[in-house]
Amino acid sequence: MIILLLAGCGSDATTPTGPSETEKETEIVIAQGVDATTMDPNMHAEAPTTNVVINIYDTLLMMDLDSNIVPALAESYEALDDTTWEFKLRDDVVFHNGEAFDAESVKYTIERILDPEMNSAQVAHISAIEEVKIIDPYTVHIITSEPFPTLPLQILPRQMVPPKYTEEMGHEHLAANPVGTGPYKFVEWIRDERVVLEANEDYWRGPPAIDRVVFRVIPENSTRMAELQTGSVDLIVNVPPHQAETLEEGADTAVARVGSSRVIFLGLIADSPGPLEDVRVRQALNYAVDVPGIVDNVLMGNGTPLAGQPVGATHFGYNPSVEAYPYDPDRALELLAEAGHADGLSLNFDSPSGRYLMDREIAQAATGQFEDIGVDIDLNVLEWGVFVDKIMGRQMQDMFLIGWGNSTFDADATLYSWFRTGERFTFYDNPEIDALLDRARIHMDQDERLQMYHDAMVTLREEAPWVFLHQQLDIYGISARLDWQARPDERIYAFDARVE
Repeated sequence: MIILLLAGCGSDATTPTGPSETEKETEIVIAQGVDATTMDPNMHAEAPTTNVVINIYDTLLMMDLDSNIVPALAESYEALDDTTWEFKLRDDVVFHNGEAFDAESVKYTIERILDPEMNSAQVAHISAIEEVKIIDPYTVHIITSEPFPTLPLQILPRQMVPPKYTEEMGHEHLAANPVGTGPYKFVEWIRDERVVLEANEDYWRGPPAIDRVVFRVIPENSTRMAELQTGSVDLIVNVPPHQAETLEEGADTAVARVGSSRVIFLGLIADSPGPLEDVRVRQALNYAVDVPGIVDNVLMGNGTPLAGQPVGATHFGYNPSVEAYPYDPDRALELLAEAGHADGLSLNFDSPSGRYLMDREIAQAATGQFEDIGVDIDLNVLEWGVFVDKIMGRQMQDMFLIGWGNSTFDADATLYSWFRTGERFTFYDNPEIDALLDRARIHMDQDERLQMYHDAMVTLREEAPWVFLHQQLDIYGISARLDWQARPDERIYAFDARVE
């Protein structure tokens, strides 16, 4: 039996006390490149949306800056046996509308994510859950169909919603009018412009230090930079590497860099009729892209090339013996000829703009390198909402640039979502990989799990269902008046910020 127990919340760093009244009357403005797609925390899979809703909703557990699991709405958790996990809940928390948070809230939220009719993008992470049993108003047992050693990590990002409010008002209403237990209450959402939040003075961790938080949507890098420099915003994401020095030298601005859990890659539609069904074509595309050159010249060194596998070295499951595809256009041409494309081929390529650091520029650089080996590319740069709708609807053709942030730092959260046949983001079919991922997901011995993932990485490198690009380095621009620390999971918690 495995037991993992958290101490209850006390006066430690995980439960900061609120500020005095003299510190109030403050506002900060946070600028992201794209808008949230919903205010429903259970029905999305995008970091820009997460950054808004994590300030409205709470989770059972949290991860601190040192990647330790700490208490949140759950004061403790314990594995009673290989398939039963007990969570003890706080008994002093209410939602913003006055509805009590309790065991029913946990059961409702998890079952809502798992409900096939809801079609949640988060199902793959917790699909092993078979039942949520209420033991008493503040104790739940989460029962899995098989051993599921990463359950605490997979439960950690799931934000709790109010059952009565959601059922009475409807799911669509919740998606536009969120009600959580978090440090901030929802005020307004003007799509593609701003989301406004106000402090929850009755927050269970104490009232926030900042009264009002505004998330603005500013797609253009140069505009975000200018707004920060003039003092109109306090925090911006995705600072272009070649402009970071300007902010570092400014009297009223600074830069924060942090290695991210996010990997950037080109997803390949390998499970539909077409040239990408052929592994030789997929390998050729990997040989065609000069990833170190893109990292050096487009990102100015602000990234780490992926070593031929879909996770970085900071993740459990990373295989240090797997090597990156070298930049070898001659080998790419040979493979294309072997696959019957000596005269070239044509592919569609979708990319967002403003979502990831230099995403459009990376797509353009890759396009040029593909064309150097005779692959004619139809590059479509899409607005983020259109891009999300397209991938969620599985309407992508051939190839797309995207990033995946795995805040659990366990390979399961990446590999199961992207390579297990039948999952939302899987465009690849390999029974050998399916078997490895299924076994690794339920195996309680970490050494044996690690070997399974090592084996999977070798196969994925050979099969090339992605064009492996890089692990992202996040670059934030910060107002000198803002005290805030960047996190490797990309979360922007306004509760952790202070204005000096």
